[in-house]
Amino acid sequence: MALLQASKYFFTKHPLIANCMVYGSLYVGAELSQQTIMKKFLSKIPQDIDKPTLGRYAVMGTFIYSPILFNWYKWLDRTFPGTTRKIIVRKLLLDQFILTPILLVLFYTGMSLMEMQKHPFDECQKKFLSTFQRSCVFWLPAQTINFLIVPPQFRVVYMGFASFLWVNILCYIKRQKLTVQKSN
Repeated sequence: MALLQASKYFFTKHPLIANCMVYGSLYVGAELSQQTIMKKFLSKIPQDIDKPTLGRYAVMGTFIYSPILFNWYKWLDRTFPGTTRKIIVRKLLLDQFILTPILLVLFYTGMSLMEMQKHPFDECQKKFLSTFQRSCVFWLPAQTINFLIVPPQFRVVYMGFASFLWVNILCYIKRQKLTVQKSN
């Protein structure tokens, strides 16, 4: 019970830091679960966990996505208070068609830059549309729950848990090789 009270106090006094810690941990956890399955269970020869990749996911989840989400939902809830059908639809559309494209571009280009890719925008150009389409299928129902049920102070934490599932999808897409087109 003391741990629960301490957590509640920390979320009340330091909501951004608390949300960043939880979201970042879940974001890294998704990549770790992917690597564990791929490298330990599905690989014929068990491989080591790729710690630099975990580090990149930690940076992305903790220092890039978390503050953006924290401030986005704070703004969204302040600008469109309530849970009427009209408000929920407005929040869903803004979230899916304004924020999501930005986050996907940040994900692909940010990861490519941290990986020191020679052409950091290539992966984003090739994977953006299919990823965005998948995100619509996943996030529209997830965000409906978020906006209808989840109290505002726990939106980023909820997003962390939902993102744990989503990042597993992103990790899978990220692992797909880019096809190189030859020009004649």
